[in-house]
Amino acid sequence: MNDQFYRMKRMPPYVIAEVNSMRHAARLAGQDIIDLGMGNPDQPPPQHVIDKLCEVAAKPDAHGYSQSKGIPGLRRAQAGYYARRFGVDLDPETEVVVTMGSKEGLSSLATAIIAPGDVVLAPNPSYPIHTFGFIIAGATIRSVPATPDDLYWESLERAMNFTVPRPSVLVVSYPSNPTAEVVDLAFYERLVAWAKENQVWVVSDLAYSELYYDGNPTPSIMQVPGAKDVAIEFTSMSKTYSMAGWRMGFAVGNKQLIAALTRVKSYLDYGAFTPVQAAACAALNGPQDIVDANRALYHKRRDVMVEAFGRAGWDIPAPRASMFAWAPLPPALKSMGSLEFSKQLLTEAEVAVAPGVGYGENGEGYVRIAMVENEQRLRQAARNIKRYLQSKGVNSSAG
Repeated sequence: MNDQFYRMKRMPPYVIAEVNSMRHAARLAGQDIIDLGMGNPDQPPPQHVIDKLCEVAAKPDAHGYSQSKGIPGLRRAQAGYYARRFGVDLDPETEVVVTMGSKEGLSSLATAIIAPGDVVLAPNPSYPIHTFGFIIAGATIRSVPATPDDLYWESLERAMNFTVPRPSVLVVSYPSNPTAEVVDLAFYERLVAWAKENQVWVVSDLAYSELYYDGNPTPSIMQVPGAKDVAIEFTSMSKTYSMAGWRMGFAVGNKQLIAALTRVKSYLDYGAFTPVQAAACAALNGPQDIVDANRALYHKRRDVMVEAFGRAGWDIPAPRASMFAWAPLPPALKSMGSLEFSKQLLTEAEVAVAPGVGYGENGEGYVRIAMVENEQRLRQAARNIKRYLQSKGVNSSAG
């Protein structure tokens, strides 16, 4: 019956769910699945953050409704992070709002600013909420490439010249999930100028701000002078501090967009549990050892995975950022498509990955690999994959 509902009919099938259900069934059947499908961090948060959660939760007055836009101390802590990391000044009262992770923030923003029929430019492939959040709000999506090259700028110009109504919002996400693409500050400078010229809001998702490799810190669009005139940016504590299940994120930037998001949220929620917000303050204001440690952890896993999978016969480009690798299907198996390849990898190699087509039609031919298992398990995955490839007649070098 639910396919009769307006928004259900507008939502494309969630392809990734098919592989997820297969993985769940395999584990119930006792199979040892090496799960590289979901970007779910396997490390705990810092102990002092957990201690702060417990300390505040023990207080009798900490269990009432919290503040929808976030407690003042947490908004100040996020402004402090932007000042330290990016040299950006933010007003905690008008330019920062706390969200329950990036997904809730993005979908609430879409509810706040989208009218049915509005056109939103979003990368393809992209993380599903970058399109689904706006589709649920009634928007029409026009795809632009995820790769920030000449083709990207040409597609933006075509979209503005030939789309009716003219697009009003552009979504960007670098480091990209799923493709791990990165951009430099010059890209954002050009983007801000373009957005002002075309009167388009820019929604930036910077969830992987701290997972960069090879000594190249990722920039923020907010570093561009005048970015606050057109842009809002989302960050998350999920990967930086290994706090995925805590659902802690932020939106910062343009006062008009922040006000709209804050107002919609005030109707929808009472904010995250106060002890969780207090613990998030402790994470942002306290020792930052975990940020460097997580970066080093994923960097090492990246190197192990690329080397081991390469010896198994599957060449994967080393991502420059994020916790994901965007891996082209082995050439000999490309014709089966990313969904079938992902299914076979699960059933025959006991390795779960996410099919690229689940992130948009331009993701076909790729799978997303999440580096969320330890080095030993990554090497085991490579051995399993090598056997699978050999069973398919794909040659692999010795090793």
